[in-house]
Amino acid sequence: MKSYLESPIFDVIHRAAEALNVETYVIGGYVRDRLLQRREPKDVDIVAVGSGIALAEKVSELLPKHPKVQVFKNFGTAMLRHEDWEVEFVGARKESYRSNSRKPIVENGTLEDDQNRRDFTINALAIGLNTANYGELIDPFGGLKDLDEGIIRTPLNPDATYSDDPLRMMRGIRFATQLGFAIEKESFDAIARNAHRIEIISQERITDELNKIMASSRPSVGWVLLEETGLLKEFFPELLTLKGIEDVDGQTHKDNFYHTLQVVDNLSATSESLWLRWAALLHDIGKPVSKRFDKKAGWTFHGHEFIGGKMVPKILRKLKLPNNEKMKYVQKMVRMSSRPTALSGKEVTDSAVRRLLFDAGEDVDDLMLLCEADMTTQNERKKKRYLQNYQLVRQKLKEVEERDRVVNFEPPISGKDIMETFHVPPGRVIGEIKSSIKEAILEGNIQNDRDQAWKMMIDLAREKGLKPIEK
Repeated sequence: MKSYLESPIFDVIHRAAEALNVETYVIGGYVRDRLLQRREPKDVDIVAVGSGIALAEKVSELLPKHPKVQVFKNFGTAMLRHEDWEVEFVGARKESYRSNSRKPIVENGTLEDDQNRRDFTINALAIGLNTANYGELIDPFGGLKDLDEGIIRTPLNPDATYSDDPLRMMRGIRFATQLGFAIEKESFDAIARNAHRIEIISQERITDELNKIMASSRPSVGWVLLEETGLLKEFFPELLTLKGIEDVDGQTHKDNFYHTLQVVDNLSATSESLWLRWAALLHDIGKPVSKRFDKKAGWTFHGHEFIGGKMVPKILRKLKLPNNEKMKYVQKMVRMSSRPTALSGKEVTDSAVRRLLFDAGEDVDDLMLLCEADMTTQNERKKKRYLQNYQLVRQKLKEVEERDRVVNFEPPISGKDIMETFHVPPGRVIGEIKSSIKEAILEGNIQNDRDQAWKMMIDLAREKGLKPIEK
């Protein structure tokens, strides 16, 4: 394992540990990811059988420029940054829990105690940093075997592990999603038995794990596990309303829960945007409310985009996601999620394209990615035809924008222009003239040009009895 300690930072930690005569190990995620041959992580957890704070201060003393040590006395931890490394130091400890809190009662402990408190076997792996055991892997729970087999398993009794700190259930699902691992049956069943315990975890901590699931290459893995274990209904039951298929007179609709997860996966293959992925997850959230059955038309979901858009702010606030421009972006993407589809027919007017460009603004490319991801049919010929149609829409959008400059455009005539030209105060008439000019540009009746807009302003004002002030 010495090959995993080639960075000079580990030599410095080794020398500091020897100088203080303290048992020292690198543990957790760094060891796991190096064994998995993922790219070398730059955040490292160091456990000392003694004072982690004293060890951090000694490491700082031995490093060039003596980086500042941040000390967190309440937690008995310290952290320093050196070049692109972030190293956290903690004293080995053992923990015990009360049923109403995930905050443990902490005592000093041994390396074994510290490994016992770890969430999963693959995160309990440690490598020695002292002279006597430098580079030696300490693996008391078979974590290396679980890495080889792709298994998520708790070191100790899973019921106790999850009940003590229910956030570990979210972490287990997150690791399974990120690494493509399976959750071992006993550990999986224990999550289902203890799902209700998630109530003692803050929504912020839960959502932090959700965001990490959403950032993975296949977020659907995590969402399916959340549903199967019963965790999802504890903090996001709205998503579960999409689940299920109804049958009336032999007519069914697709399961919108699994369709939604496929859309999220499709989008994740083309975009790393976390907020566009959230928009994909919520793009059909209004369907359960809008669902209707008509004997002639079958199942319909009229207006589900508008309903879903109205639901977005409440859902994001509940999940403690940002209530700012990111929320407005998600809301806009949900509200507009079907708009490009209407343009994929044979006859598309330039005015319809201009309106889409105007309403979507700089997010029009993201909107197209969302629409293309929404194509989940298993009929390859149908899928190919729809995707070809979307390419035609993209071309039309490009042509119209190059010609008419609609994205984020402001009408060439401002309210100030109107007030100064006709010497009128702010009022409804100003808005009416501006709105008429904007509509004329979007309809293609005039070009996005100041001279044409100015002439229209004069004509509109004259109709309203206004005369320009002579200069």
